[in-house]
Formats: sequence, C-alpha cells, structure tokens
Amino acid sequence: MKKATILFLAPLFLLIGCSTKTQVDTILHNGLVYTVDSSFHTAEAFAIKDGILVATGSNDDILAHYSAKETIDAMGKAVYPGFIDAHAHFVGYGEKLFAADLVGSSSWDEVLDRVKKFASEHPNEQWILGRGWDQNKWPGKSFPSNEKLNELFPDKPVFITRIDGHAAVVNQKAFDIAGVKAGQTLTGGEVETKNGKLTGVLVDNAKGLVGSKIPDLSKEDFEKRLLAAQQNCFEQGLTSVTDCGLSYTDVDMIDALQKEGKLNMRLYVMLSDNKANFDHFLKRGPYKTDKLYVKGFKFYADGALGSRGACLLKPYNDKPGWQGFLLSDKKHFDSLAQILAGTDFQMCTHAIGDSGNREILNVYNRVLKGKNDKRWRIEHAQVIDLNDFDLFSRASIIPSVQPTHATSDMYWAGERLGKERLAGAYAFQQLLQQNGWLPLGTDFPVEDISPFKTFFAAVIRKDAKGFPEGGFQMENALTREQAIRGMTIWAAKSGFLEKELGSLEAGKKADFIILDKDLMKAPEGELLSTKVIGTYSGGKKVFGR
Repeated sequence: MKKATILFLAPLFLLIGCSTKTQVDTILHNGLVYTVDSSFHTAEAFAIKDGILVATGSNDDILAHYSAKETIDAMGKAVYPGFIDAHAHFVGYGEKLFAADLVGSSSWDEVLDRVKKFASEHPNEQWILGRGWDQNKWPGKSFPSNEKLNELFPDKPVFITRIDGHAAVVNQKAFDIAGVKAGQTLTGGEVETKNGKLTGVLVDNAKGLVGSKIPDLSKEDFEKRLLAAQQNCFEQGLTSVTDCGLSYTDVDMIDALQKEGKLNMRLYVMLSDNKANFDHFLKRGPYKTDKLYVKGFKFYADGALGSRGACLLKPYNDKPGWQGFLLSDKKHFDSLAQILAGTDFQMCTHAIGDSGNREILNVYNRVLKGKNDKRWRIEHAQVIDLNDFDLFSRASIIPSVQPTHATSDMYWAGERLGKERLAGAYAFQQLLQQNGWLPLGTDFPVEDISPFKTFFAAVIRKDAKGFPEGGFQMENALTREQAIRGMTIWAAKSGFLEKELGSLEAGKKADFIILDKDLMKAPEGELLSTKVIGTYSGGKKVFGR
C-alpha cells in the first residue's frame, strides 16, 4: 500500500514541478550571448515575453524556470544586441535605392554612362536623380562640368549628388527650372562658374537652389522606399537607426507607417534646422512611441572634406588660400543653442573641419556651462585641433563618429590636411577618452550600410581591400569590446534609449541578432564576411537565412 501511494504521488510532483515554470513567448538557448551589460557578461540563454527580455542566464537555469511556445536553438552561435546605427540617413538611403547608383564610378564618363542607363530604364521619371560620384577617385581629382550632361539631357532636369551629399552636378535644364544664373552667391555655399559660365557644380547650401524644385514623393513612393531600406537594414543586423535631418512631414509619414504595422524599424530622429520644424516641434516637445523618438535637431557647421567645404583654421594643403566655410552665420548657432538649452531637445551639429568643430564646441561650452546630461552631440568630429579635445569633456559633449569615413578618406586626407593636422583627424580612441563612451554609425548612404565594415574600420583601421598594411593611425583604433559597445549600448545612450535598447538585459526590448561568426573572436580576415543568420525586433523575427 505504501509503495502504491508513492507511485501515485510521483506524477503529481512532476506536474507540480512543471506548473511552477513561468510561461513566456520565446526562449533562446544554446547561444554565446553577449549581453553588453556593464561588465560585458556572456550568457547562454534568455527568455522573452511581450517583446521584452525577462531573464538571461545559463541553458539549465532558463530552461528550468521558463517554458515557451517557441524556442530558438542558437546552435552555439554568437548572439548580440541588435546593432544600432548612431548616425545615418534612413529616408535618404531609401531614396538612393531608387536613383542612379554612382558609387565606385572611376571617371566622369562612367558616371554619364550610368546616368544614361538609369534614364533609359526609367523613362517616366520627371527628374533624373543619382548619388555616389566622388571626384577623388578619378584621374585629376577635379570637379566635373555639365557640358555632356546638357547634350545628353537637353529637356529633362538632372540632379546627381556627390557621395557625401555636400555637392551636386546639375544640367542646364535644372538650372532653368530653378532660375539659377552665373554669378549668384549665397551664404555657406558655392555656385561654381568658369569663364563666366555655370559649370553645373553646386556645393553645400547652393544645392538647395535646385534641390528645392524636385517634386515631393507621393505617400506610396515614400512607403516603397522606406520598406526597401528597412529590409536591407534588417539583413545587416540593424534594428534601430538614427536618422539625421528630417522634416516634420517625414516624421508624420513614418509614424503612420509604423502604426499601420508596415514599418518595424526603430528610429531616433533629428529634425532639420529650419523654421517649419522649430514651429511644429518646439512648442510640443519631444515625441515618443514604441518605435519612434523625435528628440534632436540637426545643424550643419560646415561642409565635407572631400569637396573642400570643411571649415579649416588654416588653408587646405592642396588649395592654398582656401579654408572652406561655415554654412550659417556664427550667430545662428549661438541663438539656437540658447533656445534649445531651455528645452529637452538635443542639439546635434555636423562639424568636419578643425575650425568648424572649434566654433561649435565653443558655442556648446558657453551655453552648457560645464558637466551636464543633455548629451549634445558633434556629428563626425572629424578633424580636431590638438588643443581642442578637452572641450568635449568640459561640457559633456558627445562626439558621434563613423569609422568608415577614416578608411574612405585616408587615401587623400593627408593631401588635404598635411601631416600635423592629420594627427587630430579620425581620432576615435582619443575622442572616446573624453567622456568614456563613443557612439558609432555609418552615415549611410554616404558610406556602406554594413555595421561589419564599421566594426572592421574601428578596430582594424583598414578598408575592405585590407589597406593599409598595419592599419591607419592605429593609436586611435578601438578595442573589439569598445566597438561593439559603440554599435549597441553607446549608440542607444546617444539617443537617450539606453534603458530600453542596446543590451540584452531583463526589462529591455528583445532586439537581437544571431551571427555566423563571433566578432569578438573571429580572425581579422574573416570579419568582413560575417553574415547575419537571424534578426529579431521585439522578439519577432524580421530577417532570417
């Protein structure tokens, strides 16, 4: 009788043991999970409920305490928080996917051939648009002129943008539509002429003279471009992107697409520096949903180094007498900084040259008056005078950098800057030391969208061809852990989202990726061939091989 009682109770105890498990939606197990918490701990498994991480731990611990409808066997692969791009142009990237691709063109003639091909394949386009040319990769390294463009397209406007977005070449038809004439001048830009005639080249603010005439996209076309951009991002392991410089109308369309369940990419948005955006948002304050956070304003101190629009303290080495220019009057930056200091909005300013950086750093320091948690940012922080680095730490100013800029520019940056100034350029490790953290991005579509190239350029300091041997200015290389933090938790922190995103810890959104190689351990030669096996946003699979 006693034996029978024991046999009867055994299944009961088993049922009670099972019922004590907490029910969740998903369990990932058998992984090498980089939590990217404060100690950079690793785990083997985690549990997810309602899109939020409930717990992380060992396989035995998680499987003993939780049961789930879905389990993911990571098969020993590396699992990281979803990558976050701290500086990109998501909307602009989507538009580029539907324009003529000019990246990698080896000559102006090749650009023309690509534009012709695009035009023949898209005969119904009102304007012919393209992006990606870079005269620094051509023989002679000179800006082109539009004579052949005028011959090829006498009746249809053409607007093709340089790789960095800071210069464009347009044809005469586009000039006619915009009413641009030779000799026209403006602050922070240049309408290039030669022998009294328009060459077609527009630098920085001058681009707007013609660009403002390009028709707005329909809602359907806007949606098509953003969904294509989203798919490419998910394929690269990006679950969140900072879009630097949108209009409030862009924000409204993004918000609608996210609420309709069509757009799942998380976006931190900086609004462009214009009156319409200030009028619309300053009185309302920051705007936040589950997938959208509008909390910054994007300003431009100067242009780009590649088009010699970056503002330098001394003349360019390869263009005597020319120092570039600021894109707005100094008073503009100062007055807006004073206004934004009284709000919850971030001030985020593009600054490339040492003069452009110094001007903005001084404005920030005057307004912020010492240490703070407003997290005002310098976007790019590309060339810093050696005497100015401490201006970041004095006022807790965040340098937001894009490592692939260094490996793209290194071929000609020395010609522009000279050896002495180059020592303060692309100085990621030195910038990291100012505040102890450093957000990383790509600036896509200016650079390639790949976060693996970001990681490689930050740590190895070489381009995809393996140049240069030994790496570029290796004293400013980041460690592997620093680079991963820069692409996850520090990128989240740069947008005030570190309590929600950027690490795999209980209470945070379940945004994670599974990779076929481990970035923390893979040999240098294998890093760039890393593939994303699966991308998950809020615990839901949004990409998988």
